[in-house]
Amino acid sequence: MGDEAEHSDAVGAAAFVLALRARGVRAPAVLGAMERVPRERFAPEALRDLARRDIALPLACGQTMTAPSAVAAMLAVLEPGPGARALEIGTGSGYATALLLRLGCAVVESLERYETLAGEAQGRLDALGLAGSVRLRIADGCAPEKDVTPFDRILVNGALPAIPDSLGQRLAPGGRLVGAVATREGMRLAVVERGPDGLHRRILDTALRIAPLTAGRARVL
Repeated sequence: MGDEAEHSDAVGAAAFVLALRARGVRAPAVLGAMERVPRERFAPEALRDLARRDIALPLACGQTMTAPSAVAAMLAVLEPGPGARALEIGTGSGYATALLLRLGCAVVESLERYETLAGEAQGRLDALGLAGSVRLRIADGCAPEKDVTPFDRILVNGALPAIPDSLGQRLAPGGRLVGAVATREGMRLAVVERGPDGLHRRILDTALRIAPLTAGRARVL
């Protein structure tokens, strides 16, 4: 039974990756990470049979687990290299956190406004043996913080009206931030990079299905 289950999981993971390729996901590293990180382990138990479909799933606290094609689009542009220090805004289920680690990040600092979500994500990362490289904190990811360490990569898991300066200032030289902003045409992929002469912002044509990011630290949950 064990061998059969492993074979079934492998077949399911391969089919999941092929479906993402059919939707335009081409980055080999991202596809490899998504094949190795079982999305169903991060989905709510009652919805695990839907985890390998390209749809968003509801989480506790009224939050959303982003559709995998949207996660893949952001990670493909982010390009987290081996040894990178990454900051994640909005831990959610912990799925993107795990993908950042599988893509080679040495450390991921993940900020979540809801204690319930943070606790559940911590448990999932622990179960997969990934928690040792994650610093998970309850915090408002969009608020300025004092004495912060710069990051090579920043992933914003949610759409904002604009990327706040407080996040761009946390980029190390040569660093890159990827998130989404609301435009007249809908949600679009946004990129901020720190070059020798400062921060450079651009909005790509890539449309994203992603929920808005709520600022502030939750008072309850």
